[in-house]
Amino acid sequence: TTGLSSDPDSSPMVESVEDNPDGGCHIYRNGYYGSSIDVVEGILEVNIIQMTSIQMTESQAENSLVDFVVTCQGSLPTDVCTVVSDPTCQVSKSMVCDPIAITDECLLTIRRAFEEPGTYCINITLGDDTSQALASALISVNGGESN
Repeated sequence: TTGLSSDPDSSPMVESVEDNPDGGCHIYRNGYYGSSIDVVEGILEVNIIQMTSIQMTESQAENSLVDFVVTCQGSLPTDVCTVVSDPTCQVSKSMVCDPIAITDECLLTIRRAFEEPGTYCINITLGDDTSQALASALISVNGGESN
């Protein structure tokens, strides 16, 4: 392409020159192109607003369950992924992804199981076809109770 000119009242014009390998001549091509851009809002923000331990009976105490209440701003997500890592958020221990159906307001509760007591880094990612947003938190799980 040798040049790009634009008239503010029309589409941009593209002028290109190609070498013809047989005769050493130049082929000139002129024309207009058009394009459209769709701007989507996407998921702008995710917040973990509450973490609640689910009280289990002693016979159910293999795993500690925690409910995470999550809100978001922007477009509505279609899936949620939760990554549980060590307290430094460096070594991933597990990842769970689920499709979700939110039709009105972005407020959801995510229940996750923890196999043993300890401190964990939680990354919750909400996504749709065009965007993703992440919230992180540290949680201490104490054999069925969380802080």
